[in-house]
Amino acid sequence: MSETEADTRANRIDPVLRDAGWGVVEGSKVHRELICPGRITGGGGRANPLSADYVLSYRDRKLAVIEAKRAGLGHTDGVGQAKDYASRLQARFAYATNGIGWYGIDMHTGTEGDIALPFPTPQQLWDRCFPEGNDWRDRFGAVPFETGGGKWQPRYYQHNAITAVLEAIAKGDQRILLTLATGTGKTSIAFQIAWKLFHAKWNLSRDPVRRPRILFLADRNILADQAYNAFSAFAPDALCRISPDEIRKQGKIPRNASVFFTIFQTFMTGEGQFTFEGYEPDFFDFIVIDECHRGGAKDESTWRGILEYFEPAVQLGLTATPKRDANADTYAYFGEPVYTYALKEGIGDGFLTPFKVRQMASTLDTYTFSDDDEVVAGEIDPDKEYTEADFNTKLIINEREESRVAEFMDQIDQRQKTLVFCATQDHAARVRNFINAIKDNPDPHYCERVTANDGKLGEQHLREFQDNEKTLPTILTTSHKLSTGVDARNVRNIVLLRPIKSMIEFKQIIGRGTRTFDGKDFFTIYDFVKAYEHFNDPEWDGEPLPPEGPRRPRPPGESDPPGPGGGGEIGEPPPPRERIIVKLADGKERTIHYLRATTYWSHDGRPITAKEFMEQLFGDLGTMVTSEDELRTIWSDPDRREAFMQRLTERGYDSERLNDMRRLIDAPNSDIFDVLAYVRFTLAPRARRERANHARETGLSGHERAMREFLDYVLCAYERDGVEELASRKIADFLRIRYGGVNDAKRALGTVPNIRKAFIAIQSNLYE
Repeated sequence: MSETEADTRANRIDPVLRDAGWGVVEGSKVHRELICPGRITGGGGRANPLSADYVLSYRDRKLAVIEAKRAGLGHTDGVGQAKDYASRLQARFAYATNGIGWYGIDMHTGTEGDIALPFPTPQQLWDRCFPEGNDWRDRFGAVPFETGGGKWQPRYYQHNAITAVLEAIAKGDQRILLTLATGTGKTSIAFQIAWKLFHAKWNLSRDPVRRPRILFLADRNILADQAYNAFSAFAPDALCRISPDEIRKQGKIPRNASVFFTIFQTFMTGEGQFTFEGYEPDFFDFIVIDECHRGGAKDESTWRGILEYFEPAVQLGLTATPKRDANADTYAYFGEPVYTYALKEGIGDGFLTPFKVRQMASTLDTYTFSDDDEVVAGEIDPDKEYTEADFNTKLIINEREESRVAEFMDQIDQRQKTLVFCATQDHAARVRNFINAIKDNPDPHYCERVTANDGKLGEQHLREFQDNEKTLPTILTTSHKLSTGVDARNVRNIVLLRPIKSMIEFKQIIGRGTRTFDGKDFFTIYDFVKAYEHFNDPEWDGEPLPPEGPRRPRPPGESDPPGPGGGGEIGEPPPPRERIIVKLADGKERTIHYLRATTYWSHDGRPITAKEFMEQLFGDLGTMVTSEDELRTIWSDPDRREAFMQRLTERGYDSERLNDMRRLIDAPNSDIFDVLAYVRFTLAPRARRERANHARETGLSGHERAMREFLDYVLCAYERDGVEELASRKIADFLRIRYGGVNDAKRALGTVPNIRKAFIAIQSNLYE
């Protein structure tokens, strides 16, 4: 049949759905949904985007997915896709159709088979999904999402999370937990939940006679302020930021609002005779605890008293950390999460940015006193080997820190926004000064410190750093203050200058860079402290890009996990009574050298050696190409080559990984063809210049002078920039740049088909 899928949809499927009331009955919607844009692969590319042909929603709940195929195909051809999409969207029913036959699957019971028309109406499908009625489910469904006039649409996992929480509230649950990776929009999710509760007039009485009083509780002012701003769709008089200054100013605690924002510390200060006990235990109907793993649920934490005092309220915990020993209290208090979305899923779906790790080992990763060094302060133990855990907490060697700063400043693009994590606030100040002493940018605000001791000025620096329209400050140094919850989308580099003992904190720090931004294909972690070993943890679920850097032989030092405690910041260890300051002997700092190696990650996020990576690529290539001649034939045709590259990308071998492989086989100026041919057929790699010269010798003689000059121009671009210059879409660019336009090019070279024929033919000469 000549009928296209679009024809089948318009003429066969759409009328069936319309007749059943979908898109007609109030509250029902039929839409095509981009489930996820696909993993970011570099150069603006994406791998494996997913779209559902039809998503059927009623009362803001996704009830069914339909996968359509054209009438000439079997009506069950789309069953696999329908099931996959329904699972992701948590829809109860999945359907496949070619417009003639219809096949249905109940994702809960597993029942499936052909179905007869008419198609179920919205109410019929609702009743099948929810055979037991619930008034609050209906009331929540009657309140549409607040989309800002269509500017915001919930991603599929956000929709799932919101729905899961509202369903738990409708059922009467008191303690609810959401576990979602950093950068996935937990605050937006909290806002939509609050919006629906507010407009549905849900409250603790479970009688819709008044609007609820909602508390958003964080542990840092910057997080409470971010949430306050994110709730701006509420009327101004519905929002209230509880702060000690405002309480002193008003002489009383605020009560006349619907959504309140504060931090744990404000509720515990007692300033002006105020504590959380100024409110009745049942004053708040619903409490959101942001970053709840950071202490609020710990049995021994004074913060726990706040949650226990407001025991009548329904409490929602938000965390980015899956269950493990370090945060067992969180899960003991809230229970298992009603919905989880992991970092690996976010990167795979393309909602989070992948990353590289550059591991930096040096000749001064440990220190033993030498008589030619000078002890400036403190008392050194001449027999002790000081490790990473001692540097900048017990032992200070400024020359070492200056060397580290010089090393990463030489490697990064100094125009890109960068976070540097230091051992203490004092260390962060020294690193800031070292950066500003060698920076290329003359502005005095290029690098700023943001720690607890920097107070409101530090908060101002952070807000300016978060503003993507501003370039200054470009680098922030910190110790623990910025490890969680800070939304800065365009962070391109994260530098680790202190050990990270806690997996929870490690994930939080990685999350500072995972937010997506236009033109941001990846971010880079500069690891001076062997933090990359966390990737070996079986509970690590990230999927980094090929990292660069050495495997250092010594065990990492340790720092305290995040949580309330001593030091100037949460998680910062208290300083020793007297720090040891050592000045290296003259010229000794010039002997500090840095080493780099390369480690790769498999498809499932497990770190593997370069040898293992090549073996994996060898195995996958064996299923894609059978002979050396076949690979040459594919690579000589730009369209077949592009399709082959897309297949490689879908298997995890994007251009970034393959470019790293060129360096690994010691052929940095070769073609990606040479990487594949070396791995699969052990062919010696050739430089692009060598290939281009061979093509000039063997492929130009049969052309007129103008065409020879044009093809030589193409070969020069290939030599300089690589195989991407040989794509079919590049022909128009070459003609425009060299001749000003297609018409002028045709006068010099002949017809467009002939130009294209010559463009493709010369590529065969490249890969002979």
